[in-house]
Amino acid sequence: MTGTSTVDRAARARAALAAAELRTGARTVLSTMLSEVPPLDAVAPDDAAALAVEVPRTSLLTSERPPLPVPPPLADLMPDGLRRGATTSVLGSTSLVLGVLAHACASGAWAVAVGHPRLGLLAAAQAGVDLARFALVPDPGADAALVLAALVDGIDVVLVGPGAPLADADRRRLSARARERGAALLTTTTWPGAAVVLDAGPARWSGVGAGDGRLRTSEVQVRRTGRGSAAVPTAVDVVLPFAPPGEHVPRGPVRRRTRAAGGLRLVG
Repeated sequence: MTGTSTVDRAARARAALAAAELRTGARTVLSTMLSEVPPLDAVAPDDAAALAVEVPRTSLLTSERPPLPVPPPLADLMPDGLRRGATTSVLGSTSLVLGVLAHACASGAWAVAVGHPRLGLLAAAQAGVDLARFALVPDPGADAALVLAALVDGIDVVLVGPGAPLADADRRRLSARARERGAALLTTTTWPGAAVVLDAGPARWSGVGAGDGRLRTSEVQVRRTGRGSAAVPTAVDVVLPFAPPGEHVPRGPVRRRTRAAGGLRLVG
């Protein structure tokens, strides 16, 4: 009975792996792994449990596909890029998180923002986000956990905002699902267990002159904390908005002011 049960479980496992291979396109990885593992019906019962422990548990998508690129100013804070299967919190700045999304989409990734009712497509486009690869779910409602779980299954980068009501248990399950599916989970709210936390400090704006001009750029200090390699706090000063991928954001035009005699200033 034990031998038959082991064979049945092995057959069901192979069928599930074959279905996952067709759905995710991870055919090369699966074939390599399965070729290295002998059939369970050819393994002694005493060795079956040990063999099951040795099977790698890392997500196939995570191991096969590289991390997503991040804006160059964040290279020191995220030397490994935006890691698939990991949860990254970006706090304190919408421009900061849009810059991260822009570089991910530029590399071919698909992204979705959930629970960000005030996030506009114009702002995303100006930050360099490829709108053809970006979707919005402003109000996921009471079923936010189910909506996010479905999106994590098929989207490369899932951004979770304050408009997605989640319990701590939901957050833990979503992080585990992202790790299994190889999705990059981004959050703009505090997320227990996040691998990387980027926290933007107060902004110092520039661009406004003496009575004219408009706000163009802001300088902020971004502090990184987290777990593992990100456990040592690190901070860098960055200028927002970032240059869109492959472009250079020009500075605003310098308006020359001509002063008239007597200390009067000519305007217009």
